[in-house]
Amino acid sequence: MTQHLANSPESGDIFAGLEAGLDAPTDKGPGNFDAHHPPDKALIDDCVHCGFCLPTCPTYALWGEEMDSPRGRIYLMDMVREGAASLDEPLVRHFDTCLGCMACVTACPSGVQYDKLLESMRPQIERHHERGRADRTFRELIFALFPYPRRLRVAALGGLFYQRSGLAGVVRRRRLLDRLPPRLRALEALLPPVKVRDLVASPPERVAAVGTPRRRVAVLTGCVQRVFFTGVNAATVRTLAAEGCEVLIPRDQECCGALSMHSGREPEALERARRTIATFEAYDVDAIVVNVAGCGSTMKEYGTLLRDDPEWADRATAFSAKVRDVTEVLAELEPRAPRHPIQARVAYHDACHLGHAQRVRAAPRAVLRTIPGVEVVDLPEAELCCGSAGVYNLLEPEAASDLGQRKAANVRSVHPDAVATANPGCLLQMRRHLDDPDLPLLHPIELVDASIRGEVLPTEK
Repeated sequence: MTQHLANSPESGDIFAGLEAGLDAPTDKGPGNFDAHHPPDKALIDDCVHCGFCLPTCPTYALWGEEMDSPRGRIYLMDMVREGAASLDEPLVRHFDTCLGCMACVTACPSGVQYDKLLESMRPQIERHHERGRADRTFRELIFALFPYPRRLRVAALGGLFYQRSGLAGVVRRRRLLDRLPPRLRALEALLPPVKVRDLVASPPERVAAVGTPRRRVAVLTGCVQRVFFTGVNAATVRTLAAEGCEVLIPRDQECCGALSMHSGREPEALERARRTIATFEAYDVDAIVVNVAGCGSTMKEYGTLLRDDPEWADRATAFSAKVRDVTEVLAELEPRAPRHPIQARVAYHDACHLGHAQRVRAAPRAVLRTIPGVEVVDLPEAELCCGSAGVYNLLEPEAASDLGQRKAANVRSVHPDAVATANPGCLLQMRRHLDDPDLPLLHPIELVDASIRGEVLPTEK
């Protein structure tokens, strides 16, 4: 038994019906799958087991275990489909430890669509695998909190008290955290600095374009982004407006469903997708702008996710066609707002769901290079995930920590003045493992905004 399997969540009684998606379809599918979109045999057979994916797979890089590689996991899917394996704890662990980073999709010379295979595998697991008490309780805690900005704000107030009262220092000096389970230690370690102004910030519903309008866009404000990274949203709106975009910010928007979808909680994710579509359909815009890589990748797939729903399939496809990462929008617009120089060596980290899932790599770099004085540098082992992967760094803290430390070492090796990445989870993960208050970690849009406004890097203030 490998170490990561030995550290799997402890078993226990099952909270029947508590977790979204446990009501499994009754139709029998191939092997030990049900009939609702099991992993497609044709997609499974596309894998020729060449091994090009192995160096890019984070878990294979950590453990060197064949069943913790993309081709190994595809083999397991095939075994379940043929009835030679079941969705038991050892098999499920190999999929729980997959980050879903999709680096293998980028690396594969045969065009294997591991993203689609994993997207069909995880709901099957959630419908048919009974998790232990501790695991299920923690997962329910996550999904009762993170998709709800109001609840997050309440939790953030507790974090603010924890940080400012001196309690955090006492806890660490007395090593009280060592007594907590790894998942709770990770939750504490990833808590970002909390600011009161962020908790009370409320963006306007409309911001006019500066000068002659060039586009009309709506912005997704996100969940974690809305509470802990309000500066990124503010910079997004200011920069789009400065570049001639009329910006609309729907007040009643909710979670887009990305975290749920990436965790196999399909019914929950689809309901959130429908609500998001309905919210943004009320706005006649050229693009729906997203500044969170994970959200953007899911929203671009709404057409596929809702393909079985005759009422929503066409609406979802039309919606997804409008979804654009903020760097895509800016890269398409000839810069209008003057940029002031920022003399900085900026290490750019490709967020997995932007670089691998959305295949948006050139746009962020091009946007950063519109800033005079900025030198954009890539990281060694750029294809390897930082270990954030949605809520992976909470559910699999040991593996995530190993990857976070590896990413931090690669960041330090290029001696940057700042680090830029387009996902809040990556920012939190790298902040934890770099542990360097003098090294700014920023969304690319924050650097562009600072340049337009004539500001400097935070460490220069």
